[in-house]
Amino acid sequence: MTEPSDTLHPAISSEGAAHPGQQDAGFLIRGKYVLTSSEPEMISDGAVRVVGDTIADIGSFADLSGRFPSCAVLGGPNDIVTPGFINTHGHFSEALVTGIAENYALGDWLRVLIDAVAPRLDRESAFIGTLLGGVQMLRTGITLTNDMFVCDPRTTPVTPGVVQGLEELGLKGIVSYGASDRRSGTSVEGVLAEHAALREAAASSTLCRFRVGIATVAAQAPSMFARSVDLASSYEDGVHIHLHESREEIEFIRESRHMSPIAYCAQHGLFDSPTLAAHCVWLADADIRLLASYGVGVAYNPVSNMILASGVCPVARLRGSGIKVGLGVDGPASNDRQDMLETIKTGVLLQRLDQLDPAALTARAALRMATIEGAAALNLDNAVGSLDPGKAADLVVFDGGSPALANVHDPFQAIVYCAGAREVKDVWVAGQRRVADGELPGVDVTALVRESRKLARCLAQRADLGALSLLAAPG
Repeated sequence: MTEPSDTLHPAISSEGAAHPGQQDAGFLIRGKYVLTSSEPEMISDGAVRVVGDTIADIGSFADLSGRFPSCAVLGGPNDIVTPGFINTHGHFSEALVTGIAENYALGDWLRVLIDAVAPRLDRESAFIGTLLGGVQMLRTGITLTNDMFVCDPRTTPVTPGVVQGLEELGLKGIVSYGASDRRSGTSVEGVLAEHAALREAAASSTLCRFRVGIATVAAQAPSMFARSVDLASSYEDGVHIHLHESREEIEFIRESRHMSPIAYCAQHGLFDSPTLAAHCVWLADADIRLLASYGVGVAYNPVSNMILASGVCPVARLRGSGIKVGLGVDGPASNDRQDMLETIKTGVLLQRLDQLDPAALTARAALRMATIEGAAALNLDNAVGSLDPGKAADLVVFDGGSPALANVHDPFQAIVYCAGAREVKDVWVAGQRRVADGELPGVDVTALVRESRKLARCLAQRADLGALSLLAAPG
C-alpha cells in the first residue's frame, strides 16, 4: 500500500474550512433551547455568538441580535443547540474491520481479531480509517475524540496517519498509540519510536494533542510498563489506558503481580500523570478509592461492553465518589457504530436495566457526561465541553423541523431519547462548520467509502479473517 501524501486527500477539499461571519462581530447560532452544560443549564429562545474559534457571548436571541445586528444568524427558532460531544475512548485502528467476530468475549476477540489485524496496519489504513470513523463521529455531534490506535510498530510510523485524517476532517483529537509488547517480534525501541512519531505529528497539528497509550497492564511486560510510566512522566502529556474491562484481566494481574491492575498502576507511578481509564467495569471499593484519590477520569463504553459481554460500568458509584465519567463509542470493531447519540441513549438504558431503577441515570446527567464531564475526565473542561464565553466554539445544532423533534416537552430528554444522526443539522468545531445541513462540506463520502473498501478487503486477506465470516460462524 502506498503512503498518503501530506496534501489533501482526493475525498477532501478546502471547502470545509469556510464559514460565514468572518467579520469582527462574528455570527449567531440560534435555538429554541440552548443547553449549555453550564449555568444556567438552559436558555429558552437563546443564541450563542461565535467570533473566530471562540464563544464570545451566550444569552437570549433577542438580546444578542439586538446588540449585534450585523451578525449572520444560523440555526433557527425551533432548533436545539448543545455543546459538541466529547468521545472519551475509541480506536480508529478498527475502522476497516467492522461487523465481524460477534461470537467472542473480550479475551478471545482480542486474540482472533485484533492480534490478526494489528501487525498489518500501516499509515494509509490509519489515515483512511480515521477519515471513515471521523465522518461518522461528526455526523453524530462529536467534536473531540480520544483515540488509541492499536498496531505493531513499523519502519515507517503508522499513527501519524490518524493526525492527518483528523486535520483534514477538522475534528479535534487526543491521540495515543496503544503500546503493547505482548505480540512476538515487538521491540521496545519500535514502541518508543511510534510514540515519538505520533507526539511529533500532534505537536505540529492545530487540532490534536498527544497522550501516552498503554493497551492494558497485561499487554506490557513489567519492564515495558516501567518505560511507559517514565515516558508519561517525561512527556507530561497524560495517559490513555484500558483498565478493569474484564474479570480475566484482573485475575491475570492478581496472579502474576499480586494486586489489581488499578493498584499496580498506582503503586508504579502511572497515576502521577493525568490518566483516562477506559471501561472500569469490574471494580472493588478499594479500586474506586484509588481512582478518586488520583483524579483518574473514566470512559464509560456501554455499547461495546454489551457486545463483548464484558459487564456494566458502575457509573453511579464512580460519579458518587467524585470521579469524572465520560462516554465513549469505543472502536468500530467492538461497537460497531461510531454513533454518540446511540451511545448516550444506550448508556442511560443500561444503567437503568442493571440497577432496575428508572432514576439510575437521568437524561440531564447523561448529556453532561457526553459534554462537560467527558471534558473534565480528559482535563480539558477549562477549554471545551460547555457553552461558556471564552471556550472553544464547538457546538451541535439539532434540527427542530425533524419529526423526531416536532414536539419537545423536555429538551434534555428529546436529545437523549429522541434524537439520532438524522437530527444533527450542523456541527461546529473551533468555529468552523464541519457539518452543514447534515452533510460534510468538502468531503466526498462516496469516494472515501470506495477507497476504504479496497483497503478493507486487502487487510482482511492479509490478516486471514475468512474464518470469522458469516459462512464460517455458527448459526
